Parts: sequence; C-alpha cells; structure tokens
Amino acid sequence: MDKLTNLISESPFGESPVMPELLEGTTTIQFQCRKGIDCWNACCSNIDISLTPVDILRLSRRLDISTTEFLVQYTFPYELEPNGIAGVKFKPVENGSACQFMRPEGCDVYADRPTACRYYPVALLSMRRSDEYTDRNAYALVKEAHCHGHLEPRTLTIEDYRQEQGVIEYDELGRGWRQLVLKKKSSGPTIGAPSKRSLQLWFMACYDLDRFRDFIASTAFNEVYDIPWDEMQKILSTDNELMLFAFRFLRQTMFGEESIIMKTDALDKHLARKRERDATKGETPGE
Repeated sequence: MDKLTNLISESPFGESPVMPELLEGTTTIQFQCRKGIDCWNACCSNIDISLTPVDILRLSRRLDISTTEFLVQYTFPYELEPNGIAGVKFKPVENGSACQFMRPEGCDVYADRPTACRYYPVALLSMRRSDEYTDRNAYALVKEAHCHGHLEPRTLTIEDYRQEQGVIEYDELGRGWRQLVLKKKSSGPTIGAPSKRSLQLWFMACYDLDRFRDFIASTAFNEVYDIPWDEMQKILSTDNELMLFAFRFLRQTMFGEESIIMKTDALDKHLARKRERDATKGETPGE
C-alpha cells in the first residue's frame, strides 16, 4: 500500500496527523460488542459521527421525514476540506454529547444505524495510488480506552465483521460519494476554488436528496439535460437510483466527466432566460 496520495476516513483519522496502520480485509481482529458488556452505550454517550449520503437517506426514511427535515433536526455541517466541500455530522442531544438515538437498551435506530457505527471499531479508508485512477479500500483498527469490546474472546476477519454488520451494501451505494470526496481532495487547487453555487449544489445532491429530486424534476433542469422519460421516472421514483444519479451529476458539473447528455439548444435557452431576467430588472414602476 505504498505511494498513497489520499486517505478519506469515516473515523477519527480524518484530521489526524498520525498515519494509522493499514489493514486488509483478511486481517483477524479480536472484538465483540454485546448487550451486558460493562462499557455498554459508552461510545454512544460521546459522539463524533460523520454521516454518508446513504446514512442520511436510510435514517430519514426510517423516521418518515424528508431529508431536509432530517438535516435540520439531527445534523450539522462541517468542512471536509478548508473553505471547500461540506460533510455532515450527527447533532448530539441538546447541551450534551450523547447520540439523540441512544436508549438504555441500546440504539433506537439500530437496523438503520450509520456506516461509522456499523464499522466501529474498524475504520474504512478509501485511497488511491499516485499511478492509479481508481480507488481502493483499506482498514484501520480504532482502540479507545472506553471500549472493552477488544477484551472479548471472539476473533474474526474484518471481511467477516463487515458482513456481520451489514455494511457491504452501504459501502457499495456510498462508493460514488467517497470517490467524489477523494477526487476533490486529490485535485486540490488544480480545479480552482469552488463557487458558492457549487458548494450549495454539492450539499443538496449529496445530502438533501428530496430537494435534489425536486431540482431535477423542474422545467429548468429538463430544458438543459436530455434524459429519456423512462430513465427519468426510474430516477425520480427510486431513492437509490436518485442517489447514484446525483453522484453522476456532480462528477459532470464539478469535474467535467460527462455522462448526462445536454440538449443542443440548452445554452440558447439559458441565455434567452437571462436576457428576460435582465430586462425585467431594468424595468421601473409605471413603465
């Protein structure tokens, strides 16, 4: 795993100056979290949990609220890079540090718990060699004083642990987002500072999928992009398809990787609308 150019972690390593020991999926770990262990709920009592687009989608559906409502009620944004793209973290209880979903018996949304919670104490690291275009995964083991799960006698491989925790589907769906973050971080200043509109578009397309659905269903969007009717209906009616399309859209708008056909007269219509808006702004009352 030499020549690594970037690491993205959904773990405490995201901003750490210390490079963690990188592990393979075949690595054996000793760990078990179980009800009755003497550190039960300790990790949920002091949270710092980054959320992926998959996490936000699953949890909002679990709570039967829109992604917009979920973001307002349960999260806060943070910078994934200085003056750049945003990430989203769980908001703890008011005036405290515990997870809003922590209960004495455990997690109240356990079946739809976030990726970071599923992985713990393993950290997922996405990386790319300097001579490669595609990313690859590696792992690290987090050992914190409050967690006694490492003292349990059970051993298993990281791959078996991922399977047990139901994280594989989350990783597959979220891979497009991790690639976007990795690409943005590795590009650095070469693509220039993102505009305010680009940052807003990133946040909406990654995290507020219900609002993104309204955006791509709009007349303005469909005047620009030439998407077959049946494909558009599938995107609009299926959450996972919508999310995957959002990642494609960001790759095109932020990095110029074209996969969505634009209509030939899109620019002309855009300029015509701009002229109309400018003309309207120039009018004075009574004219």
